[in-house]
Amino acid sequence: MDTLTPHNITVLFLSLGILLGVARALGELAQRLHQPAILGELIAGVILGPTVLGNLAPESIAYLFPSTGPNAIALETITSLAIVLFLLVAGIEVDLSTVWKQGRLGIKIGLTSMVVPFAVGFLVACVIPATLGRHLESDPLAFALFLATALSISALPVIAKTLMDMGLYRSDMGMVVVSAAVFNDLVGWIIFAITLGMMGAGGEHTHPIGLTIALTLGFTLVMLTAGRWLIHKLLPILQAYTQWPGGVLGFALTVALLGAAFTEWIGIHAIFGSFLAGVAIGDSAHLRERTRVTIEHFVSFIFAPLFFASIGLKVKFVTHSDGPAV
Repeated sequence: MDTLTPHNITVLFLSLGILLGVARALGELAQRLHQPAILGELIAGVILGPTVLGNLAPESIAYLFPSTGPNAIALETITSLAIVLFLLVAGIEVDLSTVWKQGRLGIKIGLTSMVVPFAVGFLVACVIPATLGRHLESDPLAFALFLATALSISALPVIAKTLMDMGLYRSDMGMVVVSAAVFNDLVGWIIFAITLGMMGAGGEHTHPIGLTIALTLGFTLVMLTAGRWLIHKLLPILQAYTQWPGGVLGFALTVALLGAAFTEWIGIHAIFGSFLAGVAIGDSAHLRERTRVTIEHFVSFIFAPLFFASIGLKVKFVTHSDGPAV
């Protein structure tokens, strides 16, 4: 069985330390310039990735952020955990009363923002598929659906982080934007699951699309009804008989990870499971404000910067460079 060697562990901690340090520093700088911290965190990844460091010192990026091997897998695992935890925080911060009040508007915006780019992408992929890179042996419909979905799906984590950094997340406008993004992403991931099924690339957890949709809707309904009620009943017990804030923090992360595992298994991205878990937890009147703030700070200042900086590690803007592609 493969394990991380002492050298692998040394490189992993070194890369995480550098990535977090640079992301936090540039995030703080961005906020001093009246910009959202996520801007600095993304730029940190670009600087440490193949675009800048990969051109200036290709040996360094190959050492710190290899594209293959155990260190690449370990870093990918940590950043996957980071985004799941961040969506837990995003869910906790959702004001359900505002979402219910503005929900119809959010769905209208989410639907409109998806239909237009989806239609354009699908039409273009059907008219000039070769120009867009479709191979002759590939399924034309699957290719068109893939391109259309890629153009129409939103970036819920980026939207949530930007709104949080700007202090707009819990506002009426913020809840409308978030509800629209959730609807947009949910529909987009379902279409993406259909596309993967058509391509035969769904992986070991491929389910019939009807079952995936049913499980998704069922999980959402359970989490926002029975799950929310059960969590509301459990929180006072946890606060009375466990140490603060460890008891509630551990409980919240447990529910989020289980929800993430379930939605990933059914073919919808793990972030939806943790997001819905956060919504159910955050809606309880028993969740103390100090606990909410502790969870937010724990995730937003440690895990979130790691994830958003890691995005920059995967892009290479200078395509003619000789640096390694990450």
